[in-house]
Amino acid sequence: MDYKICVIAPFPNLARTTEAVLQERASELNVNVQIAIGDSRDGVERALQAVERGAEVLISRGGTALAIASQIATVPVVEIQVTAVDVFHAIKQAGVDPQIIGIAGFRSVIYECERLADLLGVSIHVIPLDNMAETADKIAFAASKGIKVVIGDANSVIIAREMGLGGYVIESGKDAVYKAIKEAELVADVRRREQERAELLRTIVDSSTDGIVAIDTDNRITFFNPTACEIFRVKSANVIGRPVREVMLNTRLPEVLDSGIPNIGEIQHIGHKVLATKRIPIKIKNKVVGAIANFQDVTQLQQFEQTIRQKLHEKGLVAKVDLEQIIGKSAVLQAAKRQVRRYAAPDSTVLITGESGTGKEMFAQSIHQLSSRVKSPFVAINCAALPETLLESELMGYEEGAFTGAKKGGKQGLFELAHGGTIFLDEIGELPLALQARLLRVLQEKEVMRLGGHKVTPVDVRIIAATNQNLIELVAHKEFRADLYYRLNILRLHLPPLRNRYGDIPLLVEHFLRKLSNKDAAVKKLSEDAIHFLESLPWPGNIRELANILERTMVLSDSDEISADDIKEIYRCDLHSDYSSDYPGLAINSALAAEPAKLEDVKQDMIEQILREEDFNYTRAAKRLGISRTTLWRRMQKQSK
Repeated sequence: MDYKICVIAPFPNLARTTEAVLQERASELNVNVQIAIGDSRDGVERALQAVERGAEVLISRGGTALAIASQIATVPVVEIQVTAVDVFHAIKQAGVDPQIIGIAGFRSVIYECERLADLLGVSIHVIPLDNMAETADKIAFAASKGIKVVIGDANSVIIAREMGLGGYVIESGKDAVYKAIKEAELVADVRRREQERAELLRTIVDSSTDGIVAIDTDNRITFFNPTACEIFRVKSANVIGRPVREVMLNTRLPEVLDSGIPNIGEIQHIGHKVLATKRIPIKIKNKVVGAIANFQDVTQLQQFEQTIRQKLHEKGLVAKVDLEQIIGKSAVLQAAKRQVRRYAAPDSTVLITGESGTGKEMFAQSIHQLSSRVKSPFVAINCAALPETLLESELMGYEEGAFTGAKKGGKQGLFELAHGGTIFLDEIGELPLALQARLLRVLQEKEVMRLGGHKVTPVDVRIIAATNQNLIELVAHKEFRADLYYRLNILRLHLPPLRNRYGDIPLLVEHFLRKLSNKDAAVKKLSEDAIHFLESLPWPGNIRELANILERTMVLSDSDEISADDIKEIYRCDLHSDYSSDYPGLAINSALAAEPAKLEDVKQDMIEQILREEDFNYTRAAKRLGISRTTLWRRMQKQSK
């Protein structure tokens, strides 16, 4: 790394010496050195020009170095030191009695003269200089005392000669020049590193979203970053150096400065902003030398949080269905759609009821899409799909170490992910009682606590719940909390079963065929009698069952047009798998899709066989039977008594 250094030589010989050093010791130097000639009279102008060209350090000697340092404060000046050897050479050059020689110089020269006098055992007349202005007077005074020759820097020699005295410049040797260049290199390196650190700190502070204000021991503002300027509506240039109380009314920075005790966590209102404020004393070696205040815009923090959550939303936590995508023109479906439009605006909890396969999640997504939360996450979870322990950690999240296998750093729960948006809790009737209590707290307090955590996190979430069960019956049997039921059942949306909207079946068939045909090169159609047959079925599995039958029929049918017989064959297979040989009478599917009380009509051995086939998974078995998991459990408990 080359550092830019400029040597301002007060006399030509010093310039030549510097050139020689640069040539002879180039391999030892890591600098880009420019040389300019200029004494105390024009050396400052040469130095200013060098600074404009990017010089990082200036080098000069004697009075010229002093003049440059007094005029240029932005760039450090390194002085070429005068050695005792340099003084001795100048005395020899004069070739006269040392008693009539005066050595004019600043402190560095004086020190070397004292060393030389000790070495030679002679008395040396010194003309000490503290500034350039006194040079002429002091040389004139020395002349009145019998001094005939002056040796010193270029300025002193010029003045002496103008007075008729002899004058000889103390030349600097190569060693002194080399040392000055190496010192300048070190100064440039330190300075550049300090500038880099200062720039990094300045960038961090200036780009901070927090307002930052600092004061000195006189309570005057020393720093005011751009965010603070925005908060207090002032310009930094107009407040630096002013008493802090003139700029910030009711500030407590002076109190922190006097006490040396931090003040943290205060909420402050400035205009329309709500700020979290902390004030800290600045200490150096346990001495308070200032104070600094930090102002966090709470509103902006909330916006940042929303931005982060929006990114999560973009990763897939999004509703994909709107109301127009729900197929059907029947009166009951249109009535349900009208309710959705009315339910979208408020933030009230919605409870969607209806049989399995009626499209409860699609309606939930439609409510979200029409609401003011449309740009925020939509998170869905099936409460019956996960074991209780896993379900709780998914909903509420967990802290690191909350349980064996917990993810390092913990994990956000679905309520946190849904912040600002909507969470859809499907099959809410299957939620365990312990989790019902926690859900009730979320509804009431609008906050969650992670598993293994000790702090609560505020959440702004709209809840849409869905069930295919009779929650009132579950409440009566103490299997569902009454208080939670009434908190959920604010806006009620009941979805009609497919058997109550037969007029929609042709539209649904057309939709599914078009969708399924995209997967198959051969586009198939349904005959008119096939449509009539579909309209005659009870559809206990509703739209989901219709879609499944159509897909299996398209795969298994060899003709381009699907007939009623094709569908009947598929339907017979379904009935056979559900242990019914009666067709087209009351099928086991439709019988089990009725109220839970009709489960008594099903033989116990049939229920047990379904349970065995499903590895005693009550959720899957209940789904095949067309009943709730709770009802199935009660039946098995009753049978075991």
